[in-house]
Amino acid sequence: MFTLDRGGLTLSSLDEQLLQPGVKGLPITEPLRQGAIGVQGWNVLRADTSFPVAVLKTSALRHNLDWMRAFCDSYGVTLAPHGKTTMSPQLFGAQLANGAWGITLATATQIQVAHRFGVRRVLLANQLVAKADINSVLHLMRGDPDFEVFALVDSLDGVARLGEAVAAHPLARPLPLLAELGLPGKRAGCRSTEEVMQVARAVAAAPGLQLAGIEGYEGLLVSNDREADVRAVEAFVGRIAQLARAADAEDLFGSAEILVSAGGSAYFDLVARGFNGVRGLSRPVRPVLRSGCYLTSDHGSYQRLIGALDQREARGPGLLPALEVWSMVQSRPERGLAILTMGKRDASYDVDLPAPLYAHRPGPGAPAVLPPGCSIVKMNDQHAYLQLPEGDPICDALAVGDLVGCGISHPCTTFDKWALLLAVDDAYNVHHAVNTFF
Repeated sequence: MFTLDRGGLTLSSLDEQLLQPGVKGLPITEPLRQGAIGVQGWNVLRADTSFPVAVLKTSALRHNLDWMRAFCDSYGVTLAPHGKTTMSPQLFGAQLANGAWGITLATATQIQVAHRFGVRRVLLANQLVAKADINSVLHLMRGDPDFEVFALVDSLDGVARLGEAVAAHPLARPLPLLAELGLPGKRAGCRSTEEVMQVARAVAAAPGLQLAGIEGYEGLLVSNDREADVRAVEAFVGRIAQLARAADAEDLFGSAEILVSAGGSAYFDLVARGFNGVRGLSRPVRPVLRSGCYLTSDHGSYQRLIGALDQREARGPGLLPALEVWSMVQSRPERGLAILTMGKRDASYDVDLPAPLYAHRPGPGAPAVLPPGCSIVKMNDQHAYLQLPEGDPICDALAVGDLVGCGISHPCTTFDKWALLLAVDDAYNVHHAVNTFF
């Protein structure tokens, strides 16, 4: 059995909490301590759980943790995986135990959650704007001076807001910031290198603030033209590297090391290659990848992208999908249609609809691979429409009460639908649970 390493995090409160009936996926009728889930002897294929249920295959998690650690070591880059993918303290702990430098987060409330469970270093991949959010982060840093927070900034107004907040409530050490390079028509970030330099100079000049690095997000460059994507990502990463050199030439960095950071979950190998050559600056350079979806990968968008990465890297078996959502056939209203007990409240649908993988009649044995042509064609809040291929025996064989396991495209928006997911082995025995905090 694979047990998640805790990475030094304080997770005992989760083990000890009393779960009440009504937790999605759990078959309990009486309160149950979370730490006792693994001794209940539940098996998904026997239909011991409630349905739908979200599961994490621990063999795939272990493979992905080891794969990414080896990848980062080979390029000499640091991993700060984006925690907003899972918002799970147990998974944060496993990532930290497997070499992660810190955890990337998206909001001030996510930082509060990470700090609550003992994460000691976070990179906020956004600019703090709201007064309450700025104050909440500064409050944590004042109360816990060893807690490290890096944040982004992409405007002079943003620098001013942070500078005013720090001046009003001084910290034991400066607030480290990364100037953000953006992309025209895309999300946040300066639109030109000169704007980045202006922001960098403003940070360096502001009391209580410190320029710690240069950052960007190349994940917005994903399109259907893979060759064009590669060229665009390489050029973007090159601009980040050039900006780091330019800022260093002006002696703008106040930190002991210079961070250069990017790395979504699509082209992180190109980011690692591009940052690998940033040398010869006035102080050590730390390239930081922020890829988060690597941990579970998926059966859709990332699986396609990872296939291309595997060809570029030639590292053998790449990242494996670890996340599945299992549901039951609720109705067979038409010969070619099965209605499942799973809907938009349970599974991602923002990139691709779920991919039906397996069918199983509750009981012993392994699940059967569904034939080609099976597809989820529509989802409501609590229902999924499983289209069956005309003329295939599955049209007659699939019955009410059968189990259907689905893979997910883009795991982020499945995690946020589950307060608790079950960790299972390859035989779908339930060994423990992981929590999420969205």
